[in-house]
Amino acid sequence: MQLHRLIPIVIALGLSGCQTATDGLSTTAAPAEITGPAAGAIAGDMAGRFAEQAGSTNTPIKLPKETSAFSVALEAALKGWGFAIVADDKSAGAKDGPKPIELTYSVAAVDGQVLAKLSTDTMALARAYSVSNGVATPASPLSLMKRN
Repeated sequence: MQLHRLIPIVIALGLSGCQTATDGLSTTAAPAEITGPAAGAIAGDMAGRFAEQAGSTNTPIKLPKETSAFSVALEAALKGWGFAIVADDKSAGAKDGPKPIELTYSVAAVDGQVLAKLSTDTMALARAYSVSNGVATPASPLSLMKRN
């Protein structure tokens, strides 16, 4: 990767760490160049990295209900890793059950690549992807920020 292409990604990753799920990070629709297979590949990779960091799948995940290709693929990928997805706190089940983890995401085109970010109140994961002919491949290492 050429250095001049990496600098905006590094800056975007650094700046993206300034927000938390409670700071108002909201979901966004995937850029138009993200097709079903590319959205699925990105969502699958990010869900897998999230599952590695989350440790347990016992706590349900509150994920905004959207119809973008990335949103649908992310929900399916998280379910594939064993997470229960809820639309709101009330659908989590019993009052004594664990409070759902609010998971927000963003997908943005940055300098010809796609930057994907998943965020909770305790961690944020981000990675850049190259998308070509409907295929997405990681273009950067995973960025992980844990919060106390």
